[in-house]
Amino acid sequence: MSYPKDILSRMYSRDNQPELLYPKREEGSTIEETQYEEVVQTNLFNVMLNRRSQRKFENKTIEDSKIEMILAAADTAPTAGGFQGFEIFHIKSSEIKAKLVEAANKQPYVNAPLVLVFCMNPERVKMNFPPNILKKFSLQDATLAASYSQLAAHALGLSSIWIGMINEDKVMEALGTNHVPATILCLGYPQKMLQPKPKRSLKELIHIV
Repeated sequence: MSYPKDILSRMYSRDNQPELLYPKREEGSTIEETQYEEVVQTNLFNVMLNRRSQRKFENKTIEDSKIEMILAAADTAPTAGGFQGFEIFHIKSSEIKAKLVEAANKQPYVNAPLVLVFCMNPERVKMNFPPNILKKFSLQDATLAASYSQLAAHALGLSSIWIGMINEDKVMEALGTNHVPATILCLGYPQKMLQPKPKRSLKELIHIV
């Protein structure tokens, strides 16, 4: 499959309104025009309200076109200074997936149809701040990118589970990288679509000072 690299504009010209340049695509992409339309027109609030963490996935291959759109969504996430201080590892190797299960406290659902590891890369953040601040920016960048991918996946009919309990050293060893992982995002078609759980009331959540 081909990954999004260069912008090939997906244009909407209505009364001279600005063009939309996302989702990104490159020549040879497997994404169809109708799929672009469907995703761009998705109700974001509906996606956010109905997303649920899922630990049981169908043994079903995810289409390359959907993977492209999930990765393109990560690419649109806001980052510190626009430097994108993160890296994404798309895990296809069953051997590496097995190692990630061990690195994630033996959580079996880490061996999902689609596994993405979002790592920090503070060296990309070319800003004049102390190293600890650049590391924080990089962590935020990776977290936002994973969040955007998670929402995009739900809009495409997939479910996901966010893995935060990880042994960073074991993950880095499995990936063969020096980039510190922020999270593992596991995705697939759900065996059963779960209903959203009730959250705190806004009166409890919001503090006006």
